[in-house]
Amino acid sequence: MLHEDLTFRIEKLIGAKIQSHTRVAGGYTPAMRLLCKTTTASFFVKVGATPLTSEYLRREICVYTYVSGEFMPKLVAWEDHDSEPILVIEDLSAHHWPPPWNERQVGLVLAQIEAMHNTKVQLEPYAQVHGTRGSNWQTIAADPEPFLSLGMASQRWLDVALPALIHHEAVCRTDGNSLAHWDLRSDNICLAEDRAAFVDWNLACLSNPKLDLGFWLPSLAYEGGPEPEKIMPDAPDIAAWVSGFFAARAGLPGIPDAPRVRLVQRQQLGTALPWAVRALDLPPLKRR
Repeated sequence: MLHEDLTFRIEKLIGAKIQSHTRVAGGYTPAMRLLCKTTTASFFVKVGATPLTSEYLRREICVYTYVSGEFMPKLVAWEDHDSEPILVIEDLSAHHWPPPWNERQVGLVLAQIEAMHNTKVQLEPYAQVHGTRGSNWQTIAADPEPFLSLGMASQRWLDVALPALIHHEAVCRTDGNSLAHWDLRSDNICLAEDRAAFVDWNLACLSNPKLDLGFWLPSLAYEGGPEPEKIMPDAPDIAAWVSGFFAARAGLPGIPDAPRVRLVQRQQLGTALPWAVRALDLPPLKRR
């Protein structure tokens, strides 16, 4: 049940009495996700539940106030609050949320990603939103055990592969002037007949569009879609950067406010690392 104050605040935002509401499963944080129905409409409502999820939601609200397009849900209303900020957007629950994927759907998403990247907006640059963390593969070189604990590669393979991985990662740009989502995964992608819409915008920024696209490709491959190089051939720098991102994180301790994130990172590393092996012509992976 929603507590009385939260119900009142949501009803005030949508301008109608809530007839029913259901919790929406999914997501990687404990933020509250609701499908609220009135007598005439339905809305998706996200509510901050912890200090971290409230911070993420305020950032997402900020993006919605600056950005709009067919590639994102329509903003209905929002309200800031000390502990429970609220975001209300259009309800997309009746549409298809992949997987599975087919060729037409992949093409639809690719076209919408391109439209997003070509949308001119005023938004913070990558470094301001994501920080200026150094090389992920250098981090692994300094402390390889979290990565090796995943059992995907041996120390011997890592010793041979690291120079090329570090070099190609270093030449990959994170800066750019394109609107980038930076969290493209199937659970953040909704497909209608002629439209793809992306949700969860708290990580959006101005960045390198190729890297934003490349960040989605391991997830797509894991879910039965094409291999990354089928969509982005000849991109060793992107493959090195993306694989390094997941390799440096998947073996770390879990995140209390996002307990499923490490699992997803391991899954995506399972397709990102072989992509890097192929793109950089590295030796075959040797498991422990």
